[in-house]
Amino acid sequence: MTAGESAPQQSDFIHIEGVTKSFGSFKAVDNVTLSISKGELFALLGGSGCGKTTLLRMLAGFETPTAGRIFIDGQDMAGVPAYERPVNMMFQSYALFPHMTVAKNVGYGLKHEDMTQVQREDRVREMLNLVQLSHLADRKPHQLSGGQRQRVALARSLAKLPKLLLLDEPLGALDKKLREHTQFEIANIQYKLGITFVVVTHDQEEAMTLASRIAVMDKGVIRQIGSPSDIYEHPNSRFVADFIGSANMVEAEVTKADGAGTEVLSPSLGHPILVASSGYTKGDKVTLAFRPEKVSISRKKPAAAKNVLKGTVQDFGYFGKDSLYRIKLPTGHVLSVNAVNAERAAAEQAVATWEDEVYLTIAPAAAMLFGAET
Repeated sequence: MTAGESAPQQSDFIHIEGVTKSFGSFKAVDNVTLSISKGELFALLGGSGCGKTTLLRMLAGFETPTAGRIFIDGQDMAGVPAYERPVNMMFQSYALFPHMTVAKNVGYGLKHEDMTQVQREDRVREMLNLVQLSHLADRKPHQLSGGQRQRVALARSLAKLPKLLLLDEPLGALDKKLREHTQFEIANIQYKLGITFVVVTHDQEEAMTLASRIAVMDKGVIRQIGSPSDIYEHPNSRFVADFIGSANMVEAEVTKADGAGTEVLSPSLGHPILVASSGYTKGDKVTLAFRPEKVSISRKKPAAAKNVLKGTVQDFGYFGKDSLYRIKLPTGHVLSVNAVNAERAAAEQAVATWEDEVYLTIAPAAAMLFGAET
């Protein structure tokens, strides 16, 4: 270890310390430090070009860091080739051998393991049972559905019982309904085996369903690490609040700050909003943000006087489980509001419809403030 570098903690299964990866003058990954515990299902989440796949490839040994260190299970991976790492990787394309049966695909990586033929067959059978594909062992990949091929690829990746499994956009080829179902299957398999999973995805719903913790990446750096609920409910920046889920955002100025919270005024809203946040002073320029589903909508004026906005329904979308409203305020600004359709009713019986005058209430605890630096 050189001066300034920190050793991994005993509890860290993966420790990434100050890792940078440059391609010429471009930094795909920029000074990333990250620790992942043994048995964790961890997600790297971000848009295209944010550096998440490059970081995954460095873990796998397919790319070498320009600077920094990577430790896996206490071992420094510097100079360790991909084939000697306790790691397996499941690619987005699945890369199944078309001429082999399902069973032979799953057992392919076991050919050079120190195992008897009976042990190999037992391991293949165990993996197929795990992904519930035993009855398809003799089929070829072209005879399977997309979801079945995905599970074959997962079984093959797990057959060698790696200490670490890396999954690169594992559900990208599946349709929405199958993707939602498979997310839970992967999480259950990971829980049963206790193998550490690191998943790369651009799909925030996928990351939030699968992972116990998420790292949100942007332009090669990690913007926030936390549980799905932490990142969604308590984003640490405007970028994270905007990237995870949907959020109404307006520029505002702090008009009052005391023990009751922080009051801000935005020209877009035309009405003071009280936020249950502290740490701001009068005159601060801030961004006010609130989730569409955190706003109450009603055609009847609420009794509460605080944080009530009046507007007109400009657009309305009925999606079955919920409805999306776009509310135009007297200032001309348009807000998005989601309302759950808790009762069985036709679209025309929803809370409101086109051109209705409505009232919006924003609870102080539901609103978020971000300073100019974020």
